[in-house]
Amino acid sequence: MLRVNHAILHVCDFESCVNVFSEEELDLSDRKVKSYVGKTCRKALSSVENRRGEFEPDSSFEGEVRDYFANQVDFVSLSRQCAQFIAEELGHMESPESCDVLVADFEDDAPKVSTDTREEDQEAAYEAQGKRYFVVALLNSRPAFMHEVGGGELGTRVDIARHHAILPNPSQKVASFALISADDMAVWFVDKEREIAGEKRWIIPDGLLQCSMEASSREVLQAVTTVVEEVAEEFGANTAVALSRAKAYVAENAEESDEVDARELGREVFADQPRVAERFEAAVEKGALPERVVVEKAVAKRVTKSHKIRTDTGIELTFPAEYGENSDFIEFFSTPDGRIEIALKNIGAIENR
Repeated sequence: MLRVNHAILHVCDFESCVNVFSEEELDLSDRKVKSYVGKTCRKALSSVENRRGEFEPDSSFEGEVRDYFANQVDFVSLSRQCAQFIAEELGHMESPESCDVLVADFEDDAPKVSTDTREEDQEAAYEAQGKRYFVVALLNSRPAFMHEVGGGELGTRVDIARHHAILPNPSQKVASFALISADDMAVWFVDKEREIAGEKRWIIPDGLLQCSMEASSREVLQAVTTVVEEVAEEFGANTAVALSRAKAYVAENAEESDEVDARELGREVFADQPRVAERFEAAVEKGALPERVVVEKAVAKRVTKSHKIRTDTGIELTFPAEYGENSDFIEFFSTPDGRIEIALKNIGAIENR
């Protein structure tokens, strides 16, 4: 399980114009608190919206985090520094967004081993720690109605009150956050452009982290599927088959590397159509796609797990992406009049959903 080492919550409240920077960490012995923090960290770690970045050479924040991981900077003081910067930046907006700033130090799941692994390796794995991360998350406050119990002239009275500082539900995605790996100082983040002091700015990458900004894995996969589909359509190839092959290739490649060779992907997807493969490679050379794209393993598995199609007759079909090139389970045929037929094979049972 994900393990939270430290966590703290700071308040940036622009409704009451009072910011509160905590001097003590959250009590992680409280199961509800620990669960909320853990789920938030997991959401940040597994977000398909994560953008990669690299610290700029003159990033002061990189030095602060390095010192923290080396036990040379106190967790609470670094967290307060982050929250104060965010509060100051948001305070310069015309309509500031109230939020709570959650800062945490956590470890991901330790690697699992199979039962047939050597005994000494199993023992080492059980003692091993997961990858360690430092996360700064902006939890946007939301208004909500709630009951309020008080005393009236005749006794107890229950009123309806509006509260402006409700934390997001832990099942919701985290709208803005920064995530730094202790292993190699790799950076991931999710953020949005805001207008601060009359200028468009990204608080997380430009201000807090001072890092570069690359496309997210989801954006990369969308670009890949767009080019695959356009090239397939240009030559009259079956786009459903092409896209399912592309997803299957990305998923399989993710087991070995988070880098995808765009040219190799094209050769695999259009292996039986050399002219189409050449057209795809030409598109890569013209810059339609980078020669090498980065797709996080967790994102690749989630996004490429299945492929969904919808026919012009209103039929929707979802199938595992790897079945797209396996005629034992699904096969596409082109009829003489230019229409498409789909055969589903080796079905043992059908369940109504």
